[in-house]
Amino acid sequence: MSEVSQMAYVNGMVAAVPTANKDAYFKLCKTMAPIFKRHGAIEAVDCWGADVPDGEVTSFPMAVKCKADETVAFAWITWPDKATADAGMRAAMSDPEMAKAGEMPFDGKRLIFGGFEKIT
Repeated sequence: MSEVSQMAYVNGMVAAVPTANKDAYFKLCKTMAPIFKRHGAIEAVDCWGADVPDGEVTSFPMAVKCKADETVAFAWITWPDKATADAGMRAAMSDPEMAKAGEMPFDGKRLIFGGFEKIT
């Protein structure tokens, strides 16, 4: 196993959230973070866009097709390694507490999600 694959693993997410749904988004985050931690996450961080400019070629708003009445949200979950992330994500998604999170207050079709090996 390479040194990199033994390092922390991060799931990252970018979404366009209707600005009017900010409170619902915060509630969703506060419900989900402890669930991920219970299933092995080191940390779960959720951020609300404050200075996310449009780009000329590419940008966060362009990537999620952010509309004028939406705000870009950025989040990540840090795990000890990819195996823990894979198992933890499956467990979190099937956790009965996840039902309390309710529906996503944004268009999941424009959600960008990926997994990354932490290198620094």
